[in-house]
Amino acid sequence: MQRAALEALAERFPTIGRAQAEIAALRASLLLPRPVVHVLSDVHGEYRKLRHVLNNVSGRLRPLVQRTFADRLTEAEINDLLSLLYYPQEAMDYFGIADFAPERRATWALTTLRRQFEIVRALTAPYRRRQVERTFPPEQAELFQELLAEPISGRPSGFLPTLIASLSEHETARETIRDASHVVRNLAVAEIIVAGDMGDRGPRLDGVIDYLQRQPDVAFTWGNHDASWMGACLGSEACIATVLRFSIRYDRIDQLEEGFGISLAPLERLAREVYGDDPAEHFAVKVSGVREPLQLARMQKAAAVLEFKCVGQAIRRHPEWKLDHRVLLNFVDKAAGTVTIDGVVYPLQDTRLPTLDPTDPCALSPQEQECMTQMRDAFVRSPRLWEQMTFLVRQGTMVLRRDDCLIFHACVPTDAAGAFLTLPFEGVERSGRVLFNAITLFIRRAFRRGSNHVGAEGDWFWYLWAGPLSPLFGKDRITTFESYFVADTKTHTETKNPYFEQIHDADFCRRILREFGAGEDGMIVNGHVPVKMAEGEQAVKRGGNAVTIDGAFSEAYGDRGYTLLLTPEGLTLAEHAHFDSIEQVLVAGADMLPHTREIRTYPRPRLVADTEDGTAIRQTVALLEALVLAYQEGEIRQNSLL
Repeated sequence: MQRAALEALAERFPTIGRAQAEIAALRASLLLPRPVVHVLSDVHGEYRKLRHVLNNVSGRLRPLVQRTFADRLTEAEINDLLSLLYYPQEAMDYFGIADFAPERRATWALTTLRRQFEIVRALTAPYRRRQVERTFPPEQAELFQELLAEPISGRPSGFLPTLIASLSEHETARETIRDASHVVRNLAVAEIIVAGDMGDRGPRLDGVIDYLQRQPDVAFTWGNHDASWMGACLGSEACIATVLRFSIRYDRIDQLEEGFGISLAPLERLAREVYGDDPAEHFAVKVSGVREPLQLARMQKAAAVLEFKCVGQAIRRHPEWKLDHRVLLNFVDKAAGTVTIDGVVYPLQDTRLPTLDPTDPCALSPQEQECMTQMRDAFVRSPRLWEQMTFLVRQGTMVLRRDDCLIFHACVPTDAAGAFLTLPFEGVERSGRVLFNAITLFIRRAFRRGSNHVGAEGDWFWYLWAGPLSPLFGKDRITTFESYFVADTKTHTETKNPYFEQIHDADFCRRILREFGAGEDGMIVNGHVPVKMAEGEQAVKRGGNAVTIDGAFSEAYGDRGYTLLLTPEGLTLAEHAHFDSIEQVLVAGADMLPHTREIRTYPRPRLVADTEDGTAIRQTVALLEALVLAYQEGEIRQNSLL
């Protein structure tokens, strides 16, 4: 194994000199400041707000620009420069750059690029020169290298003005400035991590993932909403019905039809034919759109009944889940207009269930089966949905460690005493870290196999969405049926797993951190459960070593939200408010600056050497040293021709 690793390394470093040069560079890189990591959670389809939060790096860019140009630019000029960094295309349109005379355009471009690269130079401290230059697009590499080195290059004074004037003549200065803005943003943050729940409730899941796909380094920890979309992509009927109901409930049909090319015609037809005279008063959509509200309500009801039936079938296929008591269609007395829940009989507030067969309540009617067959075909054949979900799987996992932070979406299921609960996952009782690892491997394997080979095991995606022992859900039940059909709100209660109270205890958190191989003085970072700021809840838990960064990012949840910045100096929590529009940023300088506070400060700024990246670098150095020794002893031959 060691020999094979060294031979593979020799292809990259074919001589002693090349290997020793890399050893020196890697050892030196351990002394660099650790790069900034930007952590978000629960974006829920709010792609416009996501774009701004990423573009202004949770407010981190503005103070940097203000420090850099403190005595040289006015506030209006600083706002204009920030607008160019956040939204270069829109800002240049707003400034009317295309209408400038050539000489004025060249002067403006030179001034702007020089200002952009002052910021670039201020951001290069955590990176090797090679890493900085990788952010340069190939067509701009030489110019950007000149701009980066301008203060020490000794070039003639007319060199850069002539170069940029030539670009302006060919009308490529616009693209150059756009690319320079991207370089600034890409250096401001080394990695973006989204801790689950890309879609649902907000307008466009496809817009969220599309923007994240354009970032240079992004990673995910999956959430339960992600699990339902992944399952739908693979053809899980329970997940497809769930996604349909959610999309209609919040009138987010555009993300299905425009974003993923999935027509809702089969569901519309089912709603007309089966629920055409149904008032569906308990199925009104949450957000008003351009579609007729009553038709949407009927479509939502049709999708909900499909969901209850398909979920019931999945539960029947998995007796190990022990969820028979939650197949509430089995406990509906259609003649009496009641449902029995946990032994208590409740009247149904909606008794119109024309497709419910009392002898087999979870069986799809012929019309429902036709609808589901067509909808399943549309989901599994959507190339854009497949592309985006495979990206989410490829870049994702159940849990991540970054420096001293342990990041995962929801919880580690525990009992009231804090002991890890076990889930019979794929025939084996698993808990804690073992369960997280098994779920990660299961999801990746399912996507390698594809929809044609995912049968009953695809039901697990629904369980990850709403199963009581799912680490992505963390509640004893999901009460969707009750919220539609039962007026008594006591039945709508979803009890959180004890984990969510136990993370206030520092000793419990240290045990979680140890379980996942993190340091005991680390920080647990979760999303999933919105922090109820209005009720006095705090993002940082009482023990001081856990933080929840789901602050209701989505407009449907409250339009606020938290993000977390992992910096060399510590952990910065940013609290966000409503985002108006790009136009407000351009016209009024409305930057949506978050309220920030340090929730952890290190005794000294952390270096790359202090992180898991530092551990990986030291391991690489050890391999390179072994390669040099193998070259010196003739075990591996140098190839100086490469």
